[in-house]
Amino acid sequence: METTTVYGVLGLATILVLCIWRILNWLWFKPKKIERYLRDQGLKGSPYKFMYGDLKEFSRMMVEAKSKPMSLTHDIAPRVMPFYVKSLTTYGKNCFTWLGTIPVVHISEPTMIREVLVNYTKFQKPRAGNPLVKLLVKGLLDTEGDQWVKHRKIINPAFHVEKLKHMIPAFYVSCSEMIEKWGEKVMKESSCEVDVWPYLQTFSADVISRTAFGSSFEEGRKIFELQREQSHLIMKAANSFYIPGSRYLPTKNNKRMKEIDREVKSSIENIIDKRVAAMKAGEASSDDLLGILLDSNHKEIKEHGSSNFGLSIVEVIEECKLFYFAGQETTANTLVWTIILLSQYTDWQTRARDEVLHIFGDKEPDIDGLNHLKVINMILNEVLRLYPPVVSLRRMIHKKTKLGEDLTLPPGAFIQINALIVHHDKDTWGEDANEFKPERFSEGISKAIKGQASYLPFSGGPRVCIGQNFAMLEAKLALAMILQRFSFELSPSYSHAPAAILTLQPQFGAHLILKKL
Repeated sequence: METTTVYGVLGLATILVLCIWRILNWLWFKPKKIERYLRDQGLKGSPYKFMYGDLKEFSRMMVEAKSKPMSLTHDIAPRVMPFYVKSLTTYGKNCFTWLGTIPVVHISEPTMIREVLVNYTKFQKPRAGNPLVKLLVKGLLDTEGDQWVKHRKIINPAFHVEKLKHMIPAFYVSCSEMIEKWGEKVMKESSCEVDVWPYLQTFSADVISRTAFGSSFEEGRKIFELQREQSHLIMKAANSFYIPGSRYLPTKNNKRMKEIDREVKSSIENIIDKRVAAMKAGEASSDDLLGILLDSNHKEIKEHGSSNFGLSIVEVIEECKLFYFAGQETTANTLVWTIILLSQYTDWQTRARDEVLHIFGDKEPDIDGLNHLKVINMILNEVLRLYPPVVSLRRMIHKKTKLGEDLTLPPGAFIQINALIVHHDKDTWGEDANEFKPERFSEGISKAIKGQASYLPFSGGPRVCIGQNFAMLEAKLALAMILQRFSFELSPSYSHAPAAILTLQPQFGAHLILKKL
């Protein structure tokens, strides 16, 4: 009996020692080994700190940067990503930092950036980190390999140019509603101060609600409100150290995030069920994104004779959630920074308005005219360079992988491309990299970047944003309609405070003086 007890105690002690070893290896020995491995290859970076890595310093610098606005300059990276600017300045354009126990290798050289973005099977979207982030967006953004190919093929038809033409009326109605509200404010006086940021958010949310769900527009609006709340909760979770299993703890944030996720899925499922029932009853599928997606999905299943070749209802729901997040955020952000910049550079505002009036007069913008807006195209491209919606792109590797000529990265490492910093790099863009000069793009994007992978507002490579044409068309139409009816300048109460809240936003709003034309 005593012998059995001794063996039992020894067994438990062995298990305990193994558990302690695994935890210590995860939190200390493995990261330190990776640090030595990276340094031996000549890569510089921050020393690993137990468990948190650089998270504490990252958070401290972010809080400090967001505590006050900055001067009216476009050199915004030190405020938006202060820790990464400091790291790249200290250790070089290619260096490493720590996201908790995970090494993050930063790359800035265009040849390396191209290699990472083109080889999407080798350099994949990160799957580690806080799984709660996946409550906001999965779908096409989160799939890899054959699954990604399947999703992309089924979703592609929704973003064909011919289909986008049919969405112009939805863009127009949503923008007209916003402009009408601005007009009511300005009518009382010859000019009026308006914070245009919440209006632009509502406009782009309405557009995505109408274009995604058509007749179920009001239900779509409610989904958007929930998604917006979700993005703020998830940003808080993403910037903290994640302890495996903590997502199951009944904290206030965890409970609310899961509650929102259930509500959003339930609402989208109800919309889909109605649409599927209508399709089965022989009604024509709608020309909205959901209708095109369901039609494309049905054709794919029918062609191959198996549901395995299509998307499940759960996957369709995730794609709809992605429509919301990506579609709304990208356009609202692009528009707000465009209007802020045109408020500063009134000569470009005048040039843009002259072009709009020359092509459309006071008529409703149409697809052909929008495609001929050369000045506005140059302006939007320059705004996306200076103020890209997504300030950094991350990839992960699953096995030891060579990058460039001299670098070999360990499995589990993240690769980070700091798009905002790359867009402001003087070696690539010249000494005037921090200046607003739309003429850079007078001959198009490819001539401006001279074939280098140094312009990434919609990512790049095979996984370039599928909705970029949608976003640009919507932004052009909205800007054209605004310029037809208003002139605008920065209000004295405007505070310049770009901040990355998942996407690049004006932290304290966008206060302008609007004048009706």
